[in-house]
Amino acid sequence: MASEKIAPGLKGQRETVVCEHHLARHVERYSTPAMIGLMEGASVAACHHLLEPNQTTVGYIVNVRHRAPAPVGARVVAYAELTKVEGNKLTFKVEAYHGETRIGEGTHQRAVILSTGSG
Repeated sequence: MASEKIAPGLKGQRETVVCEHHLARHVERYSTPAMIGLMEGASVAACHHLLEPNQTTVGYIVNVRHRAPAPVGARVVAYAELTKVEGNKLTFKVEAYHGETRIGEGTHQRAVILSTGSG
């Protein structure tokens, strides 16, 4: 069960500068997997600071559309907003931008689980 502090309206963001390891090689532009990772990171930023010390979250559904390209050197910012909490399940609206251009959008779902620590 998610903490009562984790409620709809929480927001997070992550940003990156597109470099060679972010590229889809066949088009030399920011790849969809890299964008999804940034969106997941924004979702984590929205809520992880409110989890109990023995908790973490794991992603289990990603439903996004990659709408526009971003070249090497572009600054990409991903935003996440928690829209629904059902027990331990969290649903986020996610978006990614290169400047004013929305390059991606969709939803991401994470589950609050007990952390197993490193090992």
